[in-house]
Amino acid sequence: MASRLRRALLAALVTASVVAPLVGAAGPSEVPAPTPVALGPVRVAGLEHRYAANREGIRAAEVMAARHGDRKRARALRKMRGTSRHFLSFDGRNGGRAVEVYGDLGRAAHIAVLVPGSDTNLETYGRFRDGALALSRQLGRRTAVIGWLGYKTPGTVAPEVLTTGRAAGAAPRLAAFVRELNAATPRARISLLCHSYGSVVCARAARGLNAADIVLYGSPGTGYDDARQLHTRATVWAGRGGNDWIGGVPHVRIPLLGTTIGFGTDPVSRRFGARTFDAGDVGHSDYLKPGSAALVSMGRIVEGLEGRDA
Repeated sequence: MASRLRRALLAALVTASVVAPLVGAAGPSEVPAPTPVALGPVRVAGLEHRYAANREGIRAAEVMAARHGDRKRARALRKMRGTSRHFLSFDGRNGGRAVEVYGDLGRAAHIAVLVPGSDTNLETYGRFRDGALALSRQLGRRTAVIGWLGYKTPGTVAPEVLTTGRAAGAAPRLAAFVRELNAATPRARISLLCHSYGSVVCARAARGLNAADIVLYGSPGTGYDDARQLHTRATVWAGRGGNDWIGGVPHVRIPLLGTTIGFGTDPVSRRFGARTFDAGDVGHSDYLKPGSAALVSMGRIVEGLEGRDA
């Protein structure tokens, strides 16, 4: 059995190594963008100035994309620079980084930080935003939702999606961002909602993180054998939809070609030791669809209501 899994993962790695350069040859990393202005740590008192500065940064990136002839990127950026959009940070280079707020961060009693998985970039940002908006509407005015696209996500058919390499680079940035939130909003209850490969990022950032919850959904694994190895005071939750293809991914870790392939223990298994929540029958990309059981459950976790006695 182990031999078959090893061969299957090796085949996946080889396929990804061949296919990824072909599909990514003219990808989002190739679009030029200006160096963003350094704005310093997040502070509630300066949010409006920060939002305005990032709108100007997005406008400048739009101009460069249009001059480069990338109309798709330019259209995406035109939508992002609207006056109703609130970005804590933006960097259009190398696929794009963006951190957007939905709701009133300064007055929020609860903050949900969404950490995306593979194939999330400025071209696909709309679907990431749709999920953040759905969660924001589910939770109401006392909660701010933050879409944290703070790293270059791996492609679904790229070799990086099988290892923790991208997560290792992203985790320190996520941890630093949560520390900024702690300082800016010391009374707010912070939860991390980590989708797919984003759960690998959150797991690596978890040690010492001052957050109430770390929610792993649609997760292929974390790179750890059990939740205790995350060394966090946060409550670790895990959920997977009944129609999520990620449930068919082998939960193994195999040394191969100088790296380790796979993410180990299934986060929803008893062995991993996370608290599980009802995700209903959603598919891999549908956890934050309006009306889904997963959206309701994660909303209750963010509010500190899930698991309470009726």
